[in-house]
Amino acid sequence: MADAGGTRHWPVEIRLKSEEKVLEVDFDEGSKFAFPAELLRVESPSAEVRGHGADEKQIVAGRRHVGILKIEAVGNYAIRIDFDDLHDTGIYSWNYLYFLGRNQERLWADYLAALEAKGLSRDP
Repeated sequence: MADAGGTRHWPVEIRLKSEEKVLEVDFDEGSKFAFPAELLRVESPSAEVRGHGADEKQIVAGRRHVGILKIEAVGNYAIRIDFDDLHDTGIYSWNYLYFLGRNQERLWADYLAALEAKGLSRDP
């Protein structure tokens, strides 16, 4: 059941693996996700990436080697991720992280297709 803020799935463990550039999140219902830092960066929920409307999402290129400097709790509903490219404005709610985990393959394929369509690269 969701709480008043709409959170349906709660993390029970969050592990930052800096050298591997991976954030691992285990949820209360048993799902476990390993998020590459690059995916988290290019799918940031920040206005810089998402824009202010449904058709304003930006394609973020050149982030193949991005890493995570730190994660910080935001209340009891999210984390803020500081990336080593100095992006630090995305607030990743538990619901959004769960969505990313469940849809990781599709989101990654869509990202790669968007890069190709725009003639962009994952490399800096």
